[in-house]
Amino acid sequence: MKKTLVTFTLFWVTFQINSQEKVNWLSFEKAIELNKKNPKPILIDIYTDWCGYCKKMDKETYANTIIAKYINEYFYAIKLDGEGKEDINFKGKTFTHKQEGRTQYHELALAFLEGKLSYPTTLFLTKKEDLLQKIPGYLSKERFEKILAFFKTEAYNDKTWEEFEKNFKSALNP
Repeated sequence: MKKTLVTFTLFWVTFQINSQEKVNWLSFEKAIELNKKNPKPILIDIYTDWCGYCKKMDKETYANTIIAKYINEYFYAIKLDGEGKEDINFKGKTFTHKQEGRTQYHELALAFLEGKLSYPTTLFLTKKEDLLQKIPGYLSKERFEKILAFFKTEAYNDKTWEEFEKNFKSALNP
């Protein structure tokens, strides 16, 4: 009986961990391709492998089931390595990896960040793939939930952030 209970408990814990929703990260090209068929806003997480706050955001914000589900439902999500080596074609231009002395970067990250490399930075593109907003720095799940809702609902068209934030109802802390 005791062995059966331990086995069931291990199964249940494993099931719960594996059933948690995770962000469906897409390649840049795949997200753009999907957006052409079914337009949605695009979220881009610009990160590097060595960035501590990028890892913290992955672990604490993007790993949250409510956040992940919201992103998957309403956005195309892209992880863009700020020092990535793969060429990316976007809006008729090929962006590549560059190395200048000890500094390396991906041209697309540099273009989006307007020459100010800062990790992590979260970008939002419109359904038409135009840059809407860039938000540098670590974002807690509580703050990020509000930001996601602000851009998903297109509240920015007729409300200030302050107006939106006053009436926001969190799913994280109901």
